[in-house]
Amino acid sequence: MGLLEDVVINAKSAVTVVSEKAGKIVDISKLRINAAELNNEINKRYESLGRVVYDAKKTDNSAEELITECVAAIDDLYEQLDAVNEQISAIRNRTVCKVCGEENPQGASFCCKCGTKLDNSK
Repeated sequence: MGLLEDVVINAKSAVTVVSEKAGKIVDISKLRINAAELNNEINKRYESLGRVVYDAKKTDNSAEELITECVAAIDDLYEQLDAVNEQISAIRNRTVCKVCGEENPQGASFCCKCGTKLDNSK
């Protein structure tokens, strides 16, 4: 019975590891969908900003307030996108270089692409 018990224990361990990996894949997939939605919204906001500028120029009106609102909304969306991308990197055990955007292994001291010192204080 000792051999059978070992097989059962090993099988349970394998199932646990596989389920954890599957959970991470699902989490990353959800975050990537969220990132794609944010990118789509950013593109829509850029289009809206272009229309505001075009209409203002066409009618010789000042749309400075609307332009400021559009820029602030786009900046907010970019901050949300950065947060989502950081979550994805954390799940994947990666550190993203703030200079070039390259993903590096967790704990790396320098970026493998541009050589920038990485902040590993997290």
